[in-house]
Amino acid sequence: MGAFKRDEFKFHHIPDEWFAAKKKTASEREAVVRPSLSYWQDVWRRLVNNRLAMGGLFILILLVIMAVFGPFISGHNATKLTLSNQNLPPSSDYWFGTDDLGRDVFTRTWYGARISLFVGLMAALIDFIIGVIYGGIAGYKGGKVDSVMMRIVEVLYGLPYLLVVILLMVVMGPGLTTIIVALTVTGWVGMARIVRGQVLKIKNDEFILASKTFGTSTARIIRKNLLPNLMGTIIVQMTLTVPSAIFAEAFLSFLGLGVQAPFASWGVMANDGLSSILSGHWWRIFFPAFFISLTMFAFNVIGDGLQDALDPKLRRR
Repeated sequence: MGAFKRDEFKFHHIPDEWFAAKKKTASEREAVVRPSLSYWQDVWRRLVNNRLAMGGLFILILLVIMAVFGPFISGHNATKLTLSNQNLPPSSDYWFGTDDLGRDVFTRTWYGARISLFVGLMAALIDFIIGVIYGGIAGYKGGKVDSVMMRIVEVLYGLPYLLVVILLMVVMGPGLTTIIVALTVTGWVGMARIVRGQVLKIKNDEFILASKTFGTSTARIIRKNLLPNLMGTIIVQMTLTVPSAIFAEAFLSFLGLGVQAPFASWGVMANDGLSSILSGHWWRIFFPAFFISLTMFAFNVIGDGLQDALDPKLRRR
């Protein structure tokens, strides 16, 4: 091999300005590339991107608006008896037809929406408050406290639901308050068991142990660390409680233990319209059954969307 020349391997000098920081104007330095979002702002942003959940939210808002203003739109009275207008089909005068007593089904449908939605939301709210507190304490404390508290839950879970309802009806008398109490006496048990299981699952994670190490109080750990991680599961359970309560109210109304006349709910209207199927008066059962199904669909899709938006483990950038 020939001898190589040193000149062929000279290193060229790299200018220092190549490594200098790029100069920016004052506006470029102060510009925010991505705005800072709080936890709930980020939840709302991701929920808005879920079209199905937003569709369910739109349906639910529309149902609430119609429950408030719907009874005044048609101009008919929900309790006025007009025997000459018995079982009229839907028309320009009676948009949803009339029942066997000549009452406007449209007006009664939205009066029924008030009661059905109120029963469902109140049952879900009470289940949420009692179930989260009870299940959270049982799961976080553990040991003997958890054992005693869960034995109480098992006793309540084993009580026959219909027997509890009948006893309450005898003691308190039939009515809206009795239905709500009957739905929540044992209804919170499912929420408590779910919350307790989730707390047991995550209470020994690193971020919980770190909070304990720094001396954080139990109440703050539950509020700041546990609840945000449980919120998706809790919301889904609540969205299932609402339609379940509406169906339970319809079942009690079918047995004559629900809302009493002259009040109406979707369950009462469905029960009244059940006997009209064979006679061809389909509208009497169609509209309450349709709105029960629509409400259940809306709550289910909202629950799925909120589960994705509230769960920190599923958060996307």
